[in-house]
Amino acid sequence: MLARRIVACLDVRDGRVVKGVQFRDHRDMGDIVELATRYADEGVDELVFYDITASPESRTVDTGWVERVCDAIDIPFCVAGGIRSVRQAEQVLAAGADKISINSPALLDPPLINQLAARFGSQCVVLGVDSVLRGDDYEVHKMTGSVETTGSAGRSTFAWLREAVDRGAGEIVLNCMGSDGVRRGYDIAQLKLARREINVPLIASGGAGELEHFASVFVEADVDGALAATVFHSGQLSVGQVKQHVQQHGVSVRL
Repeated sequence: MLARRIVACLDVRDGRVVKGVQFRDHRDMGDIVELATRYADEGVDELVFYDITASPESRTVDTGWVERVCDAIDIPFCVAGGIRSVRQAEQVLAAGADKISINSPALLDPPLINQLAARFGSQCVVLGVDSVLRGDDYEVHKMTGSVETTGSAGRSTFAWLREAVDRGAGEIVLNCMGSDGVRRGYDIAQLKLARREINVPLIASGGAGELEHFASVFVEADVDGALAATVFHSGQLSVGQVKQHVQQHGVSVRL
């Protein structure tokens, strides 16, 4: 059995790590490199960096901080933020990222997924999906890094997941917006539905607040990775505590 991953998420704005609640009211959490180094030392399996205002501001990632992170750590990391072309993806990967993630640019230009997968391989292309329950269905939101620009993308979440995988996305990070930052647990119901729809790695995002939340999402939703931010940034939980706990529940992780 492949080891499941514990992933630390760092939302980046103006060169600093921030964190909000349900994608709102962001507060400063610290320096990018300092936090990245801390998590690498704690034994996190992977880091994901989201430049949350890149797409709303119609720009791409500042590769300067990507290079600094690459120089400081020796674990895999993924970078997202306004990557709208193969050329921009090349620049981020050349700066040291192991994978790139696309979200709003893919919604605006779905063939971008095909182009990136053809150039770099599906294993390098991650699709971030910001999803929320509306009525009887889950729908995708876009431009979630800014209150002024965010809104419905007019797509059903699961239809979009299927299309993205068909186009070459090699991994999905499902950001369950209703759970984000509130620390009441992952959206197990939505993640279980997503798991049935796709056969590529699925990373759960949004809602981690206690040790049991990590065990539950692996056991009940069969996800490949659990992403968290607030509980790690605040020091409420350590990566080591999480890994030991989920292992006690029969989940294979790298210790």
